Amino acid sequence: MAPSVPGRRRHDPEAVKAPVVVKLGTGLVVDEAGEVRRDLLHARAREVAKVVGGGGAVSIVSSGAIALGLPRLGVRRRPRTIARLQAASALGQARLQGAWEKALDGEGVAAAQILLTAGDFADRGAWVNAQQAFAELFRLGAVPVVNENDATATDEITFGDNDALAAHVAVLVRAQLLILLTEVEGVYSRAPGTPGAELLAEGQLAGEAEIGVGSELGRGGMGSKVVAAQMASTAGIPTVIAAGSGDAVLGPILAGEARGTRFTPGDRGESAFKLWLRFGKPVAGRVHVDEGARRALVEKGASLLGVGVVSCEGKFEPGAAIELVGPDGTVFGKGIAGAGSEELGGRPRGLEAVHRDRMVLFP
Repeated sequence: MAPSVPGRRRHDPEAVKAPVVVKLGTGLVVDEAGEVRRDLLHARAREVAKVVGGGGAVSIVSSGAIALGLPRLGVRRRPRTIARLQAASALGQARLQGAWEKALDGEGVAAAQILLTAGDFADRGAWVNAQQAFAELFRLGAVPVVNENDATATDEITFGDNDALAAHVAVLVRAQLLILLTEVEGVYSRAPGTPGAELLAEGQLAGEAEIGVGSELGRGGMGSKVVAAQMASTAGIPTVIAAGSGDAVLGPILAGEARGTRFTPGDRGESAFKLWLRFGKPVAGRVHVDEGARRALVEKGASLLGVGVVSCEGKFEPGAAIELVGPDGTVFGKGIAGAGSEELGGRPRGLEAVHRDRMVLFP
């Protein structure tokens, strides 16, 4: 049995419940002057500590590193160049983690730091290692504070925003709930404050909303939150988009009160491998299959054979993730390629293009 973190709140590590992932955007964490909103962080830390003290587990995905680094660069606007963004992130991440450590430490809970890139999720080994690290921290009663490693991420290996990162973390740790906290009450039918704007209580209505863009200092906006919520709910994780200010935010949501916009979860039956394949591994290309092959995969659970491949999009090697496309142009699955695009282009007989155990089919 894992020991408790010395000097921190204790609970039975064998009784840890499925974790809750809480994401806070830049506007909640950093004020207009580039300073930490300490009162808000301490308020959320009190609620997090209560969950941990009750045998629960919480991971915080926190934006704000770049905004906190800008004053150290002597600028107020978000830089445009990658190098300046990376420098701002590196300078601000220390301030951000320090703020969370101070807030959580005041409640008797240890804060851990985990910095991730999209590449960490694309590699199956790194995915499993990250799962194990999170699980051990939860057993210790610590709270992982997660951010994207902007100092090393590039355009090719970035999540794009921390809403997407939070959804990926929720899938990784098999969270019981994802909470995306923002500066407004939830998803509105149109911009809050405009005539006719109404809070949408159900996520299924979000597709009809007029979605705004991100803030000047942050990358995300309500649109990115909706996409992240849809991803997590598809993976079987209920998701709430709600306001992050005030004394009582997490408690009422965890108690089931009607706060913000709630996205109903789908089926949780997929294995950890298939969740990783579906949401973690980036797509390198597409394979178009004939109707006979599509039926064999969907109706019989068969593997995809090379003879059933009509054509390939993109150049990919064995081991890459590819989307499976039916004759009508609809993507109906995703799998790990057993052969490269050049070899599959010739519709070879006797060659396994995608094994059934390395494939996930979409409903």
